[in-house]
Amino acid sequence: MIVPIILSGGAGTRLWPLSREEYPKQLLPLNSDLTMLQETAARLNGMEDVAAPMVVCNESHRFLVAEQMRVYGSDGGDIILEPCGRNTAPAVAIAALQAVSDGSDPVLLVLPADHLIQQVDVFQQAVAYGVHLAEQGKLVTFGIVADKPETGYGYIKANTDCPLSAVGDLANNDSCAFMVDSFVEKPDLDTAQSYLDSGDYFWNSGMFMFKASKYLSELSTFNPEMHSACQIAHGSLQHDLDFLRLDAEQFAACPSDSIDYAVMEKTHDAVVIPLAAGWNDIGAWSALWEVGEQSSAGNVVHGDVLTADANNCYLHAESRLLAGVGIDNLVVVETVDAVLVADKSRVQEVKEIVAQLKLQQRNEARLHRRANRPWGSYERVDAGERFQVKRITVNPGACLSLQMHHHRAEHWIVVHGTAKIVRGEETFLLSENQSTYIPLGTTHRLENPGTIPLEMIEIQSGSYLGEDDIVRLEDTYGRS
Repeated sequence: MIVPIILSGGAGTRLWPLSREEYPKQLLPLNSDLTMLQETAARLNGMEDVAAPMVVCNESHRFLVAEQMRVYGSDGGDIILEPCGRNTAPAVAIAALQAVSDGSDPVLLVLPADHLIQQVDVFQQAVAYGVHLAEQGKLVTFGIVADKPETGYGYIKANTDCPLSAVGDLANNDSCAFMVDSFVEKPDLDTAQSYLDSGDYFWNSGMFMFKASKYLSELSTFNPEMHSACQIAHGSLQHDLDFLRLDAEQFAACPSDSIDYAVMEKTHDAVVIPLAAGWNDIGAWSALWEVGEQSSAGNVVHGDVLTADANNCYLHAESRLLAGVGIDNLVVVETVDAVLVADKSRVQEVKEIVAQLKLQQRNEARLHRRANRPWGSYERVDAGERFQVKRITVNPGACLSLQMHHHRAEHWIVVHGTAKIVRGEETFLLSENQSTYIPLGTTHRLENPGTIPLEMIEIQSGSYLGEDDIVRLEDTYGRS
């Protein structure tokens, strides 16, 4: 049995302004109608003896992750919530401990949630080969066959003089494998070119396969402190609705390290399978230009975009017309509250803008104007001194928390659907074009009892309008 472990804890700051702290790139549809998380799950379709994916994600992303997995139809696996980031080694250790908790010892297939693989059949063939090796006690990684001297990736040096032999049904498999000689840090350009010329080096993809018990055994040998801390943290796992929640203090006590440093660089059983399957980690806007459908002028466009004498550009419009005239080698990304303009060769530096936004405590680093919630979403339409206007969408059958506010009153206007309102001691229904008023300090709740989305306009007024002015008295989704 293969248990996929999808790691979905990244922030994706280099894809700002589309990717934000509370809505990172793995939860966005960047290459198709599916989000990158959903594409990762879809990559497993058609494979035999594969369990529902187990997802390890940031606690604040839990409802988005659960909804995306549900919509795609891959919602049968556990969702483990990280209260803080401790890198990949502890995340996989917790998943491995959970995988063996029922007495089984499956092969784990560790997949980052934010990678693109264009040739899924080639990927599945490599995985099938990797299962054979993992069951023999090897720790398998997938090395991407390099096609250029890339300085942004770590490398894996393979012992290409000693290929491992396939057996049984795998004897005619096109995949091959080599023992790992070493893992190498990101090189300079000349060194990267020498790696490419040698043929012995592969890009480090961050994808792995191994038996759960083998990983835990090697972690215990090479990093006993982390292994012990992960065991203690796993012992704190509690069911919370559809999630498995770790104790924040105990998980924070785990040393932070990657699988590469904690285990793969130290073990004697590391094996690399070369993979040439159209892989890309979508680490910057230039990567989306590389994998996108380019026009005759070399442009990749998304959304409402017009060009005149524009060449080799990536142009992405989210909410309005974007026009490019007389430009070359630019990335322009427009969202409702921010616009990025960057030279295509310098898009890695976008993270410096995100750092400035965080330093200034600006919302553009964390949130989009449209914010997703487990019950639906809201979008800020307008704001000024002592007022704010939001468009609220509540999913069928969903309800907000029973709550009150210390600093604001609210007017609700139903635009579409039916609303069930709790206001103090009253409970009543509102239909389209009807409205109500929620005085400051009044206990209230909004619910959609219907079968179609409820759309409302909310007008807030008061001395303070921040999202932290919510006192939840009762909540279906377990929020504090």
